[in-house]
Amino acid sequence: MRFVFIFFLITCASFAHEKDTISPKDKSIKIGLDAYYNKDTILLQRSSENLFQIYYTDKDSLALAKYYHYKALFHRIKFSVDSAYYYYHESKNISKKLKDSLQVGRRLLSIAVLQRGAKDFLGSEISSIEALRYLEPIKKYGFLQSVYNNLGVVSDELNQKKEAISYYNKALEVNKLTKQDRGYLYIINNLGFLYQKRKQHNKAIEYFKKGLTFDSVKILYPEQYVLLLENLAYSNFSLEKHKSVLDQYEEVLKIRDSLKDYRELSTTHINICLYYKEKKNFKQARFHAEKALTYAKQTHNNKRWLDALEELSQLSTGKKAIKYLEEHIELNDSLIQKERTQKNQFAKIRYETTKKEEENSFLKIENDKKQDEIVRHKQQKVIGWLVAVAGFLSLGLSILFFVLRRRKLLYQAQLQKAQAREQERKQIAKSLHDEVAGDLRLLHRKLEKSQLFEEAQKLDAVKENVRQLSHQLSSVSFKKVGFKDQIINLISDYFELTFKITVKGLHEQDWSQVNSAIKRLLYLSIRESIQNSKKHAKATKFTIAFSIHKKNVFLDVTDNGIGFDTSVSKKGIGLHNLQERVEELNGTLSITSTVGAGTETHIQIPLNV
Repeated sequence: MRFVFIFFLITCASFAHEKDTISPKDKSIKIGLDAYYNKDTILLQRSSENLFQIYYTDKDSLALAKYYHYKALFHRIKFSVDSAYYYYHESKNISKKLKDSLQVGRRLLSIAVLQRGAKDFLGSEISSIEALRYLEPIKKYGFLQSVYNNLGVVSDELNQKKEAISYYNKALEVNKLTKQDRGYLYIINNLGFLYQKRKQHNKAIEYFKKGLTFDSVKILYPEQYVLLLENLAYSNFSLEKHKSVLDQYEEVLKIRDSLKDYRELSTTHINICLYYKEKKNFKQARFHAEKALTYAKQTHNNKRWLDALEELSQLSTGKKAIKYLEEHIELNDSLIQKERTQKNQFAKIRYETTKKEEENSFLKIENDKKQDEIVRHKQQKVIGWLVAVAGFLSLGLSILFFVLRRRKLLYQAQLQKAQAREQERKQIAKSLHDEVAGDLRLLHRKLEKSQLFEEAQKLDAVKENVRQLSHQLSSVSFKKVGFKDQIINLISDYFELTFKITVKGLHEQDWSQVNSAIKRLLYLSIRESIQNSKKHAKATKFTIAFSIHKKNVFLDVTDNGIGFDTSVSKKGIGLHNLQERVEELNGTLSITSTVGAGTETHIQIPLNV
């Protein structure tokens, strides 16, 4: 099984040896860092509590930043990724206020690593690039090397080979300045793994051998040695050069066992399982698959957990094979859901953090304004009643201006929220289409191979439902194709001799002055209504009418379908989503229908406030 190990260099702060004892803050920082490396959660938690007490007593913001940092480390040990992500963000924000570029860059690097682990590769790329903005000006090459390496890994995951190689080469250039041997070995391994993933094994072997010939690598850097050796063995195995593969795997197994590296032992056992499987020694293959499953469960190595279950389902028979297959399906579904939840949580935290920063800035400005008002009123009282009256009038106008401005800001926030949710829907639709439907196709083929035809047929129906749901969630953009043309294209797609569509008011309006979020809502509303009319109402005529009046845009759609009793029928998911979109933009949606007399849908959206 191919494997890549992504290094993340955490450079410890150096503590100056002074004649006097170090401060309580520095002592707590050092104890906490040692506790993290030793996976001592109790001591780490105690250290973070001490740092918070120091902040509470001395108002030392640096102590608060380290408190959040250590809270993040605590949750990383506990495999609570979303909590770790949140506390890294809090620590980063404090360091931003302190203008500590190094700590901001380090926290962003930690965030990027967490995002990559949750398969949020785009988010990891964004966080890494932001980290470069803080680390490059201060020339912190050790961390820059880690950031470039992470960008290489992320680009490789996104199948951007050229960009990945470019980032790895940048990491190697920086490594010449840092002369960090471990860092060099990890980068060389990652370059080899890049070619290994693309089945260019001869090219991959060149890099693995380059790392293995590094001076005293086996003695000085045993972890990196076994990583390179195992990848070399896998590439040789893939090229059917089986002569020394088993000996290499056994050497990796022995060293990792001595290092108590149980997480990676699961990978080694999977590789040995594949070796014996190829040799038709199914008893040994099953033994190593079971070993891999044990270590993967113990260390929460979800990828190897899935791999072990898949191999055991193929190497077993009868009820055992079905049991392993069911466990594989259940775990895979659980992990997919967990990854999506984490991505959504990451997006929510980013959004709330940005919103909080904007609100704090806004409140500071408003507070300064209020202080100025108080000083001005005091001066006006000295002048007399006349000036006081003028002051009250001025205050009233200020309040009116503030109310109007606040209303406008709230409306703009609603538009941004709608755009954010539309982006989330688009991402979910993409995940459903690309990931879930793809996984279902693979599983469908496996079930057919296992002659489980009835289950395969049911799964095929689930796959089609997932595809339909992804299309329902998909969004639309007006950057390349204008709103008018999009509506005309939509009408053309659905227009038939048995289903005639009429549009009014489309060309009379200036759509360039209408926000994209509103146009997207109008487009999706029309599409949903057309689909309902054709599919459910059995309509033959459909009318669309646009109008803009008194800072509101109106959409009226009618059909001559069979209609329905609005007091009895419940809204489906399409109309429910439409209702949510309209409310997001402070609009109103009303549907009137009579059985046998068609349906009318009315939407009103404010252009601004």
